[in-house]
Amino acid sequence: MTQPPPGYGHPQQSPPHPYALKPARRWWQHPALVITALVLLPPGGIALAWLSHWSHTKKITATALAGLWFITPFLGDPPKDPKDDAKPKAAVTTPSASPTPSGPPSLVGQNLKTAKAAAYDAGYSTISHDASDDDARQWDDDNWKVCFQAVSAKKAGRMPTLDFGVVRNEWPCPAKDDEPIPYPKMPKAVGQTFAKASVMIKPLAFKAIEAASAYTDLTLPTKVDDWTVCFQEPEAGEKIQHPKTSTAHLKVTAPGTACPKTEFTELHPDPTPPSTGDGDSDDSSSSSSDGSSSSGGGGSVDTVAPGAYCSTPGSTGVNKRGVVYTCKGPGQERWRR
Repeated sequence: MTQPPPGYGHPQQSPPHPYALKPARRWWQHPALVITALVLLPPGGIALAWLSHWSHTKKITATALAGLWFITPFLGDPPKDPKDDAKPKAAVTTPSASPTPSGPPSLVGQNLKTAKAAAYDAGYSTISHDASDDDARQWDDDNWKVCFQAVSAKKAGRMPTLDFGVVRNEWPCPAKDDEPIPYPKMPKAVGQTFAKASVMIKPLAFKAIEAASAYTDLTLPTKVDDWTVCFQEPEAGEKIQHPKTSTAHLKVTAPGTACPKTEFTELHPDPTPPSTGDGDSDDSSSSSSDGSSSSGGGGSVDTVAPGAYCSTPGSTGVNKRGVVYTCKGPGQERWRR
């Protein structure tokens, strides 16, 4: 008896169609909507993820991440370290329209203009007065310096006010406010070399220190550092009130040359002609019309009297000892070496 073929008597099943269609996706299964819900509302997003067409692995990953995102805000703060409470905390300052400073800055010694600007930055207005007993007004703040400061009882406006006691920049401060200024005194320069005297006078801040010859008939060389001071102006001990507009004058003489007894003295003065019995002066070197002198009735020779006036600048002559002299200044031309 012949056996029936396999599947005989059972309905024949057709193989799956290669282009079978997936189930239709609903609007609430759209990936963009699911992801947005996972971020904004994690519990709802997790539910939508499991109803979506995502793979099993993606659903588990989405659930874990959304759950962690959801519970993070509810996690408690870490416990504080007790040492943190012991540390000093910085004071919190609240800015206001008109802050009240805790204390004025010290501006003593500063230029008045600079001090006023610094006081304003610190929350103070300013006034000033003469710290000496002269009661002078401060027309130019740059010319004055602060010697004293105090908080004034009167306010210039809404801010607290600083009152500055000031003197001119080149003056020393008095010992107390409204007392006389202890002006510096001119040191004794006489007897010192010009170089040493200049060092002593320099702290007084004169406009200039100038040298001049102690003898009126001598011209100074370029450098006189080793020359000796014979006379000085201002005098030793004189108070110096306005050094910036004053000049210290030192009259000096060359090394080895004694100082004159008085100022305006010549080192080589005109010789005094000897007197004769008949009242006529016997000038052994009486001038002729050409400036020469006669000797012993003989011919004229170029002999001159040192220090005598001459009329031709630059001309030369000799005295009785044969020393050559020249007709030159300064001032009136004389026979000079």
